[in-house]
Amino acid sequence: MIEIPDKIKSILTSFNYSSDTVGMSEASILLFDDKVLKIDRVCDESENERDVMLWLKDKLPVPDVLCHEIYKGRSYLLMSKLPGVMACDESYLTRPRVLTEILATGLKMLWETDISKCSYDFSLDKKLEMARYNIEHGLVDINNVEPETFGENGFQSPEHLLDWLIKNKPEEEIVFSHGDFCLPNIFIDDGKISGFLDLGKTGCADRYQDIALCYRSLKHNYEGKFGGETYEGFDPDSLFIHLGIEPDWDKINYYILMDELF
Repeated sequence: MIEIPDKIKSILTSFNYSSDTVGMSEASILLFDDKVLKIDRVCDESENERDVMLWLKDKLPVPDVLCHEIYKGRSYLLMSKLPGVMACDESYLTRPRVLTEILATGLKMLWETDISKCSYDFSLDKKLEMARYNIEHGLVDINNVEPETFGENGFQSPEHLLDWLIKNKPEEEIVFSHGDFCLPNIFIDDGKISGFLDLGKTGCADRYQDIALCYRSLKHNYEGKFGGETYEGFDPDSLFIHLGIEPDWDKINYYILMDELF
């Protein structure tokens, strides 16, 4: 039985919940009738998620923060439940043209957010500093990366990858970035973006931070990487058609590689 702080218990109207096991987060996600409780380790990301969610109120569709407690060394974030389904729901995976168009719209919604008063910095210098911290504190899981990242034809170690990332930093075009724009973190309701989740790395960063992880997430979901169905005939490059851009493959590769250290 998961222990819940009394202050959060007083807000819940029911103690019946299910657990959300979709996605790669190590946090525990409890789904109640109309609320969601995220239990995570206390860290910069969990604090940023709470703060940026409050900052985004009336700017972008994100959950309402109902309560936040630090209890026995863990972060407890109670929020409202978003309407709709995850972007990786079968109802959208079976309609790839519709899905990629919706995801492109979601990316543009983020990038159109005014960052003139945004203090949440996830530009490359900050991200590379965070990556170094993860390496030095044993937080990089080399068993949960792309097969070609490390090994005989890849990088020798996380340290080797970090050194390459530092030496090959691309120029940045800073926008408001989700930071982990993967399909489970994007909710869709009636064909429209209904909300963004998992905002621990959300803030100012290069637009390719989101493009790269969205592209990788599309490929993984359509290839059945997470144990789901394999969908034939899908071209993830259609994302760029809906974005109206020519992809910068060097940047896409760079930001996917950087994410291996998180």
